[in-house]
Amino acid sequence: MSAVGLLYVGVVLFVNGVMLLGHVSPRGAAPLNLFVGALQVFTPTYLIVVADGDPARIALAAGLYFFGFTYLWVGMNGLTGAPAEGLGWFSLTVTVAAVGFSIHSWTVVEDRTFAVIWLLWAVLWFTFFLLMALHREHLTPAIGVLAAGEGLLTAGVPAFLIITGWWEDTSLTTVVVAVLGLLLLAVCVPLSRPLSAPTVASRPGTAPGVH
Repeated sequence: MSAVGLLYVGVVLFVNGVMLLGHVSPRGAAPLNLFVGALQVFTPTYLIVVADGDPARIALAAGLYFFGFTYLWVGMNGLTGAPAEGLGWFSLTVTVAAVGFSIHSWTVVEDRTFAVIWLLWAVLWFTFFLLMALHREHLTPAIGVLAAGEGLLTAGVPAFLIITGWWEDTSLTTVVVAVLGLLLLAVCVPLSRPLSAPTVASRPGTAPGVH
């Protein structure tokens, strides 16, 4: 994944997490989602064009579309107030694809850290499926914490380290990301109430951007 694109995936995931916690309105988060969504559609298209038919390079670029379509959809829903069930079911397909990309990263690319990161993305998009397709609105604040945390752990921080040349794909890095990811999953529910905006904390059935 392009490190620059990954950096902005981290930003938009963090903002969307804050939105689910009730601190940003869906309309207020829409422009960033549209900007990053467009970037994540343009970037893989360019990478595939210049890949010259190389299957490995095409595979690395293909997963970016899932992010691009997600953020464009979130942005359009935020502006129009359209129902989110379609995006929820799309999130289930992203979940399945992310598991596949994780296996590919582990076995073919031999990038163990991003194999773990893809699994963490699979978990996050599955929670989006629960929220929007199955209407589990009581999970909204916890999913907000998870999204904001994964924005930093799986995207923002790794992208910054890659861009600056400080990233090292070692066994230690893989273990650290895996442990922090499990810790984030463990604390997202306990942290959801103190981190939520008062209106969301008092009305757990309210999901910003989910109509």
